[in-house]
Amino acid sequence: MAAIRFGFGRLKFHQLKSRSFLLLKLIAVVFAVLLFCEFLIYYLVIFRCNWPALKTPAYDGEQETLEPVLKAMFLADTHLLGELRGHWLDKLRREWQMERAFQTALWLLQPEVVFILGDIFDEGKWSSPQAWADDVERFQKMFRHPHHVQLKVVVGNHDIGFHYQMSTYRIKRFEKVFNPERLFSWKGINFVMVNSVALEGDGCSICSEAEAELMEISHKLNCSQGEPSSGHCPDEQPLPSSAPVLLQHFPLFRRSDANCTGEDAAPPDHRALPFKERYDVLSREASQKLLWWLRPRLVLSGHTHSACEVLHGAGTPEISVPSFSWRNRNNPSFIMGSMTATEYALAKCYLPCEDTVLLTYCGAAVFLVVLILVHLGLLRSTFLFGCKLLRKFKTV
Repeated sequence: MAAIRFGFGRLKFHQLKSRSFLLLKLIAVVFAVLLFCEFLIYYLVIFRCNWPALKTPAYDGEQETLEPVLKAMFLADTHLLGELRGHWLDKLRREWQMERAFQTALWLLQPEVVFILGDIFDEGKWSSPQAWADDVERFQKMFRHPHHVQLKVVVGNHDIGFHYQMSTYRIKRFEKVFNPERLFSWKGINFVMVNSVALEGDGCSICSEAEAELMEISHKLNCSQGEPSSGHCPDEQPLPSSAPVLLQHFPLFRRSDANCTGEDAAPPDHRALPFKERYDVLSREASQKLLWWLRPRLVLSGHTHSACEVLHGAGTPEISVPSFSWRNRNNPSFIMGSMTATEYALAKCYLPCEDTVLLTYCGAAVFLVVLILVHLGLLRSTFLFGCKLLRKFKTV
């Protein structure tokens, strides 16, 4: 009797040990998959990105003249969800993705300045004061950065509304959080940040004020470049003499994305769809004004959520920056720029694809199911049953 009890106790011990071992394996697999999909994948993907190299500096006599290089990141359309349209799971997933991508990029790439080209929030045009404060707090947590890194933000239509929705209150609310400066100069490079929502051209008070600001900036730029038609130039510290980089949310006028190519361009069936002026792109008139007043050497914009490269006028290049969020595209990315007062070089850095993460989770789930079936002995019995059926059909 004692021997039977001993054998039964030993069997229970082995069963308990086997179950504990299975549980440990399951926990280890789940932990490893979570660690990979939610942390490591961002380092593995962004680690492959490198700052683009500028052309070899020219020689001035016997001495090489080196201009200081500014490392700038450009991203767009983060669309932080608000209280009206944002499901909590959607918020959690997308905002974690953007936070991890941004923090990883800061740590690996060490940019000096980051520009976000509008549509920071998804519901800024609707949100109540309390909802706005909550959204701003989440943004500041997600896009936190060291003091030596500057973060500059351009306003978008989802932040203050389209022209027919925007108001002085919404603009002031936005500018209270984000510095309202329109002209930013660093290392001899001029950046002009435009409120493109206000370039409707209908003479409204906000639009007139925006155009007056741009004409003042145009005058300062002309003075810095010694233009004879610039008239009286102020005695204050002149701007660097380099042509500016224009940053805005709406792209300059183009008929469609028909000539856009690349894996992060708009889907092929959407590229030929005509753009609507003042909704998808700026009007032709507003675009011509910006090019004439500012004469930029480069234009960067967002809004379309897809990539595109076009040339305007006498060859001014414009880069449309894709969305930074999985909510808007499966393969988000951002632009890395190495810039001096006279040159620039751009490169694109892709973030992890959402499909890759989802497939990894699905594969891990299948592996866990197989692991449990093997432990319970069900997989072996199912396999033997299938073999018997095969033999039976063969004999028939």
